Amino acid sequence: MTADRDEAFVVFQIGLRINAFWKVHRWLPLLLVAPRMVRELVADSESGLLESRTVVGPGLRHIGFVQYWESFDALREYARDGDRLHAPAWRDYYQSGTGSDAAVGIWHETYLVRAGEYETVYNNMPPHGLAACDGTEIVPAADQRETAAGRLGHTDEEPDSTGDVSEAN
Repeated sequence: MTADRDEAFVVFQIGLRINAFWKVHRWLPLLLVAPRMVRELVADSESGLLESRTVVGPGLRHIGFVQYWESFDALREYARDGDRLHAPAWRDYYQSGTGSDAAVGIWHETYLVRAGEYETVYNNMPPHGLAACDGTEIVPAADQRETAAGRLGHTDEEPDSTGDVSEAN
């Protein structure tokens, strides 16, 4: 199966890395507020959040979220809204000194994705990632959609934008 979405969307990855396990007072507040932010967003159907998945990395040192948003404006509006959990938590992070003592690292990456400029495939999976977002149709990965190149609108012999020939799956 593959995901078919007509509208552009945003992929937002955000997380933290515990650098000093013994400084619990630095990383625990972040670890506790992050899921509350996701619950706050999920509870508000107008927030612009389409889907959020929690990701735990090696050694339980890395905790993050992969999120799908309807637009960058919706993401930015949430981040800056002083009446929501994020802006006060961000302010507390810096005012507490957590941001300067290196006990915990934070990061995020934002990707703006235009309609038709993404590729997905799911085998033996319940709706996951983009396929789990409202406004996305799950369709068979057949015919033109059988290969990664085909799902991106290329043929296996057609060069991509870098001049490289697309590969199957």
